[in-house]
Amino acid sequence: MTPTIKDVAAHAGFSIATVSRAINAPHTVNPVTLARVREAIDALKFRPNPLGRQLRGERTRLIGVVLPTLANPVFAECLQGIDDLAAAQGFRLMLMTTQYDANRERHAIETLRAQRVEGLILTVADADTHPLLDELDADGPLYVLMHNDTKRRPSVSVDNHRAACDGVRMLIAHGHRRILMLAGTLAASDRARQRHAGYAFAMQQAGLAPAPALEIDFNADELAPSVLAHLTTGPARPTALFCSNDLLAMVVMRGLRRARLRVPHDMSILGFDGLAMGELLAPPLASIGTPNREIGREAWQCLMARIGGHYAGPLATTLAHTLRTAGTIAAIAHAPLGAHRHGVHGAPGSPTGRNLELGDALS
Repeated sequence: MTPTIKDVAAHAGFSIATVSRAINAPHTVNPVTLARVREAIDALKFRPNPLGRQLRGERTRLIGVVLPTLANPVFAECLQGIDDLAAAQGFRLMLMTTQYDANRERHAIETLRAQRVEGLILTVADADTHPLLDELDADGPLYVLMHNDTKRRPSVSVDNHRAACDGVRMLIAHGHRRILMLAGTLAASDRARQRHAGYAFAMQQAGLAPAPALEIDFNADELAPSVLAHLTTGPARPTALFCSNDLLAMVVMRGLRRARLRVPHDMSILGFDGLAMGELLAPPLASIGTPNREIGREAWQCLMARIGGHYAGPLATTLAHTLRTAGTIAAIAHAPLGAHRHGVHGAPGSPTGRNLELGDALS
């Protein structure tokens, strides 16, 4: 039998009114009492009926947000987009971060459910097969995914496969044939896996052999010596690197500089995210741009429409990406594609100095 608030009150030894205050206004309850009520809630696995609370007019006006990290400005920009609209509409946000850890994801979602949030905006490791999302689909609260590129669940993102494909095609159009992708741990990010698939597709379309992604810790602030040696030594080293996010691209640029390689003269770099800070670097970082703040705003609007019962849009919303050609991509000497299938590559040249339109990159 599903436990009720009456059961929680009996288990904790308090009145129903006290338990109700502990749930809806915990700041008004004695800490010892609050702890006992929460222990009873956990022991009984009590969850309020969202419909019942709504009928009684009991609203927390609290929205939970789950992000991998705030160290990456991508997620901070998304959060700003959410907060812009939440503040204007009288909602409060409760934020939790997961550090790309599945156990922390579960803890964050369960914690927010226990806090009686009215909805969730999340970025998770694997949107398609996430068991907790299946639970949310069945029991609530309503949610919208952000940056997870999936057609199976409510989500707002760019098309990661197509965006990566466009970026790699741009590198190929600049004469690069030995292109390697660097990413965080693929198991922790479905976005990284989709971007690698886009990289591989573009390489295969050009008659080139894609390589497995070189995986690096998401939280690393410098390249390991073995990774740096792999990138910078030997006759078959890559001439261009596609990094699965801009922060990783910046870490790579610093490592190459320490190895006395010049970007882009000795190695071209392409990031993913289009962070504004990338344009402040010397040379400016070329990147696949995502509208991060707009993704946050769109996720909020979708969630509010779902909560209000009047969402009529698609299950998955895909926003447009852009290509930012900047100083970290240089053209190298062209040669027939077939000549480069087994690792032959032209000598690095000088930066092109012009901005490519999308059509140029795909030509």
